[in-house]
Amino acid sequence: MRGILCRGLRLELVAGLGLALAMPALTVAAHAQALDTQTTLTAEARGQAGQTQITVAVTSEDGLPASGPVSIFDHGKQLAGVALDAQGQAKVVLDLAGGEHLLRAVFAGDATHKSSVSLSANVQAAVTATPDFQISAAPTTLSLVPGNAGTVVVTVTPVNNAALTGPMFVTLSCSGLPDQASCTFTPENLQILSTTPTSCAAGAAASACPPTSAMVLLTSAASTTATHPAKNSSPIAWAFLLPGALGLGGLAWGLRRREWLSRLSLVALVGLVTLMGTTACNPRYDYQHHGPVPNPATPAGTYTVTVTGQTSNGVTATTHNTSVVLTVK
Repeated sequence: MRGILCRGLRLELVAGLGLALAMPALTVAAHAQALDTQTTLTAEARGQAGQTQITVAVTSEDGLPASGPVSIFDHGKQLAGVALDAQGQAKVVLDLAGGEHLLRAVFAGDATHKSSVSLSANVQAAVTATPDFQISAAPTTLSLVPGNAGTVVVTVTPVNNAALTGPMFVTLSCSGLPDQASCTFTPENLQILSTTPTSCAAGAAASACPPTSAMVLLTSAASTTATHPAKNSSPIAWAFLLPGALGLGGLAWGLRRREWLSRLSLVALVGLVTLMGTTACNPRYDYQHHGPVPNPATPAGTYTVTVTGQTSNGVTATTHNTSVVLTVK
């Protein structure tokens, strides 16, 4: 018996040692399953207020399109984020400040695809002397669980603001949010003066930097409000309803015999309808006895949220956009 037990213990130790040795190999194999990707970026300047059409495509080594968020950088600074469609492509229009820009796209990768970076594309935006602004966001990608909130810092950079003769106010807004999601800006309006800095050194005070606003993206979780069970009808209500119903039946039977009963039946009918309005036929009654309808959660998916900045001189309005990719898990 002792020999059988010893042999069994040796077998278990050998099996355990083999599994422990195999674990690193299994881990390496799991990582090896991630496919290489290739990201390409093309840019086409439109020549109007620095508007540039950006097209991004990401493909994996098996030739199939990838999915997920892509960030657009200009000389290492995040400008925007965009979500890839089912074909692994995305398009976005950026409003670039006048001058030379070096754009590249960065695909972060996912569980089955490795990250990749596109080649840089040179863009020369038209230079004007008209006061303007440029808008950017950081981070350009945000991942949230329904019910949570995330913050994105939106920066409004002045362009040719030395030519301003008065303050320029830029109002921020967002669009493209999924259902059951919202965005708020603090502050919602940013002021640009002729002395507002156009760049910001690392660690500089806020007064020495372009103005910023905190954009909070809020998602909703499924409502957990418990519905109230239906309560038994009030005995007082039945005390009126049952005799009223029986009375109406008797009145209907005697309508032809007594003329005055027709008038009395009308009064009884009005009373019955009024009483029904205070019981189960009333929406308030239904709400109090059955509770509110539960709210759905923000649907899972990847969304491109457009952040817009707008200013007006009283005659014409100037609008610039950037984008942020919101992923709801």
